[in-house]
Amino acid sequence: MFPIRFIRSYTTGNTREIIKFYYDFKSPYTYLAFEPALQLEKEYPIQLRFIPWPFRIEESFGGNLQERNRLNWNKVRYLYLDCRRFANERDMIIRGPERLFDSRLSLIGGLYADKHNFFHTYAQHTFKLFFNRQLNIENFDEITKLLYETSNKNKSFEKFSQDFQTYFNNQGKQDYLNAQNEANQDNIFGVPTFIVRGEPFWGNDRISWIKKKLDSLKLQ
Repeated sequence: MFPIRFIRSYTTGNTREIIKFYYDFKSPYTYLAFEPALQLEKEYPIQLRFIPWPFRIEESFGGNLQERNRLNWNKVRYLYLDCRRFANERDMIIRGPERLFDSRLSLIGGLYADKHNFFHTYAQHTFKLFFNRQLNIENFDEITKLLYETSNKNKSFEKFSQDFQTYFNNQGKQDYLNAQNEANQDNIFGVPTFIVRGEPFWGNDRISWIKKKLDSLKLQ
């Protein structure tokens, strides 16, 4: 679906290799991986391509909250314990969501922000607010407001809101479906996942391995 592996920078003229980064805004481990991932673009001639993939919490941890058995609850509690350990090392706050969220709206918002060149800012604010329990990623008004606040505001809020509503109801649905189809082709099972020349790297603590991979490619 997306055969392009390289892109030429408009500012420098140099070729940059595209690295896929599958993400979900309700995934704390994606939040932990986000800033280190952006740092990779500063250290290597690469460009990250952000692809939404909704983390299937029910599938991974034994169904909805009422259906989880003791083993799955122990697993969830431990994973959030590790999240907080990682977060504390970087002065980040990660508070576990009080319920299960459907992140589809916020992810289509990410596709919209990416198309209009303000994805990084939108994503940074979405992660921070969500894991501080200050953002409902299922609320259309809240996501629209956040999109506008993180955009370049070159149009009125009313026009911006109408434009996003149109995108969400039409092209956004197709872009989201295309992303899911691509994820299936890449055999994605969780986030964050990086794809470097077809090789997957899953987890926020795989950045060092990604660097070794990029070093071995001797990118110029």
